[in-house]
Amino acid sequence: MSAHIPARTALPVVLAGARGHGHWHLANIRRLQDKGLVRLAGVCDLTPLTEDELTGLGTPEQSADFGALLDSTGAAIAVICTPIPTHTDLALTAAERGVHLLLEKPPAPSYAEFRRMADGIAAAGTVCQIGFQSLGSHAVPAIRELIAKGVLGEVTGIGAAGAWARDEAYYRRAPWAGRRRMDGADVVDGVLTNPLAHAVATALALDGSTRADDVAGIETELLRANDIESDDTSCVRVTTRDGRRITVAATLCAERPGEPYVLVHGDSGRITFWYKQDRVLVQRSGHGPEETEYGRTDLLENLVAHLTDSTPLLVAPESTGAFMKVVEAIRRAPDPDRLPAGAWERLPAENRRVVTGIDGLVAAAADTLALYSELGVSWARPDEVSGR
Repeated sequence: MSAHIPARTALPVVLAGARGHGHWHLANIRRLQDKGLVRLAGVCDLTPLTEDELTGLGTPEQSADFGALLDSTGAAIAVICTPIPTHTDLALTAAERGVHLLLEKPPAPSYAEFRRMADGIAAAGTVCQIGFQSLGSHAVPAIRELIAKGVLGEVTGIGAAGAWARDEAYYRRAPWAGRRRMDGADVVDGVLTNPLAHAVATALALDGSTRADDVAGIETELLRANDIESDDTSCVRVTTRDGRRITVAATLCAERPGEPYVLVHGDSGRITFWYKQDRVLVQRSGHGPEETEYGRTDLLENLVAHLTDSTPLLVAPESTGAFMKVVEAIRRAPDPDRLPAGAWERLPAENRRVVTGIDGLVAAAADTLALYSELGVSWARPDEVSGR
């Protein structure tokens, strides 16, 4: 899908959801506005932004009515950074008006909602970029090229590890935070589907298994130390249609939080990619370790370039189909197991819960492609396996 807008003046942008992570988008729009690429034409939020929050962005129109705001501003692009269950309807509201999209991850809370969104956008003839910023890293195609050249020999699997910390207030930041469903609608705000979703999407991208039909099977183990509905300590293993295994292990209850990474295993070497840092370490037989830092293309900037001069779009909806199959498997899995009291402790000074030994466990899962239950942890049990 492609569209072309003559490059003449800055493209008018409407931002839906300007608080929380939306502040990052606001700053990015300011950066691109300074470059003359876009201008903030409107802000859709339940509470209008203040003058201070809009410093350097002019006086955009503000309204809680997204459709009306798109109409009145003549927006060319909408950036949607709203609660997960609202993504599909808002995306279709924009597409029906011919407005192109940058849609935050996860694109939808279920595979059915994802298909409704993606099919509706395709039918409207508009363009949608899904906000997996790590897929804008120049390291991704570089690693894919190293794999294709056989630098690692035969790839035997891909692991990913994310050991992060979130305090208990994190789960009170919004009514949908830490929920699997709310008011009858799916939310699926778990560690693998939202905060560490990039680990899943990046691992799939490095394998070249990004489309829904690239997935043959999915195993999940979902757990929680916090008093929430969703999962905060989980792992998933995807079997691709080519028979490779991709295991992602993650927690928001780390003992010592660190940078998440993806690990490509080969029979004669391995590549570690710290995707938030765009940093890559290549280790292979007969060579010393080689570390490289790469640049990154901003996804909104790439969307503008796609619309104005047909630069290839980096993260089209179809390239997140495999990720959405993982979301669907997590959605359909049994509700997360509550970790036993002896498996975690609360750190009062940091107002957060820590799972004992989880840092090493997350790393071991990425290193061996095993699930928690296969690493001898007493509190882990396998969930049902989801096929395609």
